[in-house]
Amino acid sequence: MSSENALAELRLTTRAEHGRIEHILRLTEPMTMERYAAILCGFDAFLRVWEPRIHAALPERLQGWFRTRRRGGFASADVEWLRSVAGVAPVPMSAAMAAALPLADLADVMGSLYVIEGSALGGRVIAPHLKTTLGLGQGRGASYFHGFGGEAGVMWANFRVLASLEIGESSRSTVRACQSAKRTFAALIDLFAPLAAAVEAAPQREAVAQKIAPALLMTYAEDDPESTRPAPLDDTHIEARIALQRALPD
Repeated sequence: MSSENALAELRLTTRAEHGRIEHILRLTEPMTMERYAAILCGFDAFLRVWEPRIHAALPERLQGWFRTRRRGGFASADVEWLRSVAGVAPVPMSAAMAAALPLADLADVMGSLYVIEGSALGGRVIAPHLKTTLGLGQGRGASYFHGFGGEAGVMWANFRVLASLEIGESSRSTVRACQSAKRTFAALIDLFAPLAAAVEAAPQREAVAQKIAPALLMTYAEDDPESTRPAPLDDTHIEARIALQRALPD
């Protein structure tokens, strides 16, 4: 398996979770300031736990790289701005699952980073929407979603290169990265679940069981107590994977 295929596998195996968190948060739809504040408090709570754990789990050679990309301070500043300027009280949020994410292997760390690094790209759409609908901006309650502004695309490309190199061509590492990404999404979904109470539940499709490619999981994840063997891929998924492989360079 090539290192670029590892990134493609991450994207494919977390598609359902990505759709679920988008459905819960609905960040590009109109919302009240109170709902927005609850979302920010959730990200603040998550990153207060997750960022120090990721930093500690990374090898020393990558810790400086990570320090320049941390966005937790932006979320904390936004929560404080909403409290002191907009008069919106913080909502207590617990990120217990973030504290329990397994990060023993570098592939685990890369899989978890994939989720949070990728989320920064959404700010290019979300930040203008927040300015239009709620009058928020950088330094005015929306610094987290503004992030690093025009650098987001470059930073994402930089992460893709790094993740490809660190995960490498090992199928075992790819499986670990995918499992870690799915667990990170699950932690976010659990954290924001209360916000879904007023939202109609997303339809659950059986095809969501397209977890990690069966051949990889059956060969390399025998010792993972959390893994389950998915059913054989249906024709649609097989055709999609063949098309993806043909589109990728050798």
